[in-house]
Amino acid sequence: MRRAKTAALLLFAVLLAGTLGYMVIEGWSVLDSVYMTVITVATVGFREVHPLSTAGHWFTIVLIFAGVGGIAYSIGTIADFMVEGHLRELLEGRRMAKRIEDLRDHYVVVGMGRVGSVVCRTLGEQGVPFIVVDQCEECIADAEEHGWLYLQGDATSEEVLEAAGVTRAKGLVTALDTDADNLFVALTARGMNPRLYIVARSSSLASESKILRSGADRVITPNVIGGRRMATSLLNPAVSDYLDTVTHSVELEYRLEALNIGESSSLAGRAIGEARVRDVTGAFILAVSSGGVMDSNPSSERVLRSGDELVVLGTRSQLDALAAMM
Repeated sequence: MRRAKTAALLLFAVLLAGTLGYMVIEGWSVLDSVYMTVITVATVGFREVHPLSTAGHWFTIVLIFAGVGGIAYSIGTIADFMVEGHLRELLEGRRMAKRIEDLRDHYVVVGMGRVGSVVCRTLGEQGVPFIVVDQCEECIADAEEHGWLYLQGDATSEEVLEAAGVTRAKGLVTALDTDADNLFVALTARGMNPRLYIVARSSSLASESKILRSGADRVITPNVIGGRRMATSLLNPAVSDYLDTVTHSVELEYRLEALNIGESSSLAGRAIGEARVRDVTGAFILAVSSGGVMDSNPSSERVLRSGDELVVLGTRSQLDALAAMM
């Protein structure tokens, strides 16, 4: 685009210089000067508008060389622009920008490294709208190959986060390489959207509290979680296999999800045993979160309230049936 703009400016400069030259040297009107400049630069062979003076002849010779050079450069630049696919990239970029502008209640994934790419694949499998933000050329190419929306830029910049639709987003994951960058992204995004749910990556336990204070709702330390899972696999392999199946399998029949009880839900004000959720829907209630307190093994006498969040296990159809009751 810069080369195309340069070519256009060069051609305009030649036309302007030619027009002014004929006006000054020959004293012609603007229309006659523009016409003479155009037919000279275009080398169409029309006769002169008015007889030229000696200075006018020399000026015309210079204008012909400048015009031919400018046109040749412009045509070459446009051809290069088309051949190298810049035009296709420009149009694709505009289509991408339009799709990003239309996003609402989506998720923003900052950083597409080892952690961020897994987040993207998981969101893609779930079919939820999201956009990737990264500066890495290879990462953006990978995102394009998967058909993911992407934005190339520095996510620590407020302008880039604004372009990614953070003010309209539902959640954000920042998985950059350094804790300082993740902290800054969380801080900036929180200031732009107070309702945004932010999950940040941390490389050490010492940084977790700082990133939480910056505005993140959750901080994940992959090496700590990985170590715990490895210990679980060693001591309780059956439990580890079950968790992998429930939480990560693509061909999974059963899924873990969290559902909120609405004000008009038939479950509100009823005990779990009375509601007979298992008998009606087939889904299991594994835990109930109320007011930030998690009851990980609720009894059948536990009364469900509007606003409670249930952690449930079931097939897709069972969870859909439960969601309708919620």
